[in-house]
Amino acid sequence: MSMPVEIKLILFQSMVIIPFLAGFIMKKQIGEPALVSKKIVMINIVVVDPLIVFWSIWGLDLSGDLVFLPLAGIILSVAGFILGNIGNSFIKLKSTAKKTYLISSSLANHGFTMGGFICYLLAGEKGLGHAAIFVSYFLPFVFTVVFPYAGKKESHGIFTISYLKKQFISLKNMPLYAVIAALLFHGAGTARPEHALFPIDLLIFVSVALYYFSLGMTFSAGDLRGAWKEKLSLAAIKFVLLPAGTWLVLNLTSIAPDIKNIILIQSFMPAAIYSVVTSVLYDLDTPLASGLFVVNTITFIAALPVIIFLAFT
Repeated sequence: MSMPVEIKLILFQSMVIIPFLAGFIMKKQIGEPALVSKKIVMINIVVVDPLIVFWSIWGLDLSGDLVFLPLAGIILSVAGFILGNIGNSFIKLKSTAKKTYLISSSLANHGFTMGGFICYLLAGEKGLGHAAIFVSYFLPFVFTVVFPYAGKKESHGIFTISYLKKQFISLKNMPLYAVIAALLFHGAGTARPEHALFPIDLLIFVSVALYYFSLGMTFSAGDLRGAWKEKLSLAAIKFVLLPAGTWLVLNLTSIAPDIKNIILIQSFMPAAIYSVVTSVLYDLDTPLASGLFVVNTITFIAALPVIIFLAFT
């Protein structure tokens, strides 16, 4: 029996808040919290997330309109970057702080830790499968656009064959490989077992909990201090400008309603955890990235009950 949406919402909020606080508290007892955090993230990427992606996409009734999902993801990311540039013309950040802010403006939490789960909450397993296709744009976009931008001062040779092999032939891409595998099963005409017992709810909750536990282990309370112009402007981009623009554009198209709903839900997502990861990898302004991510996420979680109420009334 499917869980009531209210129970899923409570469990989701618990799986964000409790693991985050647990990770934040436990990091004092762990010698190398950053290293442990990376290992936890890799467990999710290599084991848990691919299972969710493969099962949910395998069960979809694929249509031509699905091509709009990853395309919409790219467009939303580019639009966020453009709006971030406009916002920065008033904030006037420089150097690494500017890069950090623009990357946070561009990347949104479209995956299972936020966008995918909300699609599941509002549209069931079909919504989850559509969300998995939507987010298939993410890793190629990060590796081919965001990372080169973050490290452009040392970008010579960044598109060499060895670089591309390192980025794309990697365990980090297991969710992307799961998308490809599920599509191959579809192409071969292999139907997903109708009555198979698959713990999709459990896997999603585990995935969310592991990601936020790992984030708590690397978070510092000092990351929340200051930079309120950046945090408020980012919230305006993520929760007002992008959703409003998406809604206007979608109303002018003839895309299938269920596809439109997924795109609209995903347009309302907070900054992505990869904005923090990128700042760490490329020595950008990590405290700013962490503060933007946490405040953005808290704002979203606070607004989530209102979103659910509007969706179900």
